[in-house]
Amino acid sequence: MRVATFRCDVTPPLGEPMISCDAIRTVEQPLLAKGIVIEAAGKRYVLCSVDWCELCNGAYDSMRARIASAAETAASRVALQTVHQHTAPVVDTAAQKLLAEAGLERFHLSPKSYDQIEDRLAAAVRQSLGALQPFDRVGTGQAKVDRVAATRRPVDATGKIRVRYSTCKDPSVRALDEGTIDPYVKTITLARGEKPLVRLHYYATHPQTPYGDGRASSDFVGEAREALEAKERVFQIYFTGCGGDITVGKYNDGSKQCRVELARRMLAGLEASVAATKFTPVGPVRWRTHPLLLAPRTDPGFNLDDCIARMKNPKVAPALRAYAGAVRLAFHQRKNQPIECTSLQMGNVYIVHLPGEPMLCFQTFAQEAAPGGFVAVAGYGDCATGYICPEKAFQEGGYEPTDANVKPESEALVKQAIASLLGVEIAPHGARKDAEHEPEKP
Repeated sequence: MRVATFRCDVTPPLGEPMISCDAIRTVEQPLLAKGIVIEAAGKRYVLCSVDWCELCNGAYDSMRARIASAAETAASRVALQTVHQHTAPVVDTAAQKLLAEAGLERFHLSPKSYDQIEDRLAAAVRQSLGALQPFDRVGTGQAKVDRVAATRRPVDATGKIRVRYSTCKDPSVRALDEGTIDPYVKTITLARGEKPLVRLHYYATHPQTPYGDGRASSDFVGEAREALEAKERVFQIYFTGCGGDITVGKYNDGSKQCRVELARRMLAGLEASVAATKFTPVGPVRWRTHPLLLAPRTDPGFNLDDCIARMKNPKVAPALRAYAGAVRLAFHQRKNQPIECTSLQMGNVYIVHLPGEPMLCFQTFAQEAAPGGFVAVAGYGDCATGYICPEKAFQEGGYEPTDANVKPESEALVKQAIASLLGVEIAPHGARKDAEHEPEKP
């Protein structure tokens, strides 16, 4: 087995819009696409993490296809995830066309800039093939991250769910309990003998501090990732887990000092996870795919007519016209096209790649479905789905269901996909049973 790493600057030019539709005026840190190409048994597989807020619909499919072509493999063997910083763009080529037809091009990254970024990324992937090198061991480690993640859905003394955004200036809301989180960052290391070649990190939280001020930035998680790479001289990649309902708001009032402290504590967690890493000989590589068809919502505010009206309404905020209008409309237009979910298994190590902004319960489900394995989960693949919530969240309320583009029935479908990607079956009564899952055919 062989592995190669690649890195590409994917920062849009100054003047291009970010998630809040504000133009980039300064680059605090470059936005990076970082990934690996694994070659095993004559096939190549790609894992790529991009410092963008979201890739949706046509943009996700396009970038995935370009990466696959450059790696000389099939798109079905590419896992493409965004980190979800908010000092970064949301890109959807299908939505861009809809916005352009409505005279709203300024709300979205220009096709020219997007094409140039894709070209650079494809070139970086292609160039990496010349540096493929053998690896024979896989390491796994995990460590608690101190005072970074907390639930966005804390419950106050009256039993009401409060919304604790990533920047929270209300002391009473910040004081509420941390709530249910996955406190561990998980690290997977590919090594040759005693030499680590690349580390993959997985942690579940929204990776954002203040945004909307014209800065392009990889935020505190990018700072921690790059600081560790500089210190260790080992290639580092960071993936955001199922952090749909998890933020740093309990520990972030929007001040620069809070961000500095978040980056410091994130780095400490990454270092502890690396220190806890234990190695075993790398097991057989198995790649699984699962077509996931999630139906778009058709209730008021989400149906086709409401999406069109919102996109065209000049009184609506630009970001809502773009994302709650055009992106949702583009998702409706491809409602019969499944999202392809993927997983990589190396012996007892599993990496599951999911679309959208999945809430934490899906990560917990994945870990419990393979209790004997080391399970890492990356969310934020094709983000056209918006938030992916358990059915009960729609009854409980809170923020996430208000920005979920898929129906409550999606929970069962996503859990079925996770089980398939882990190579297990979930019996009707909910118990796990082993599944015979054939290796991918050539």
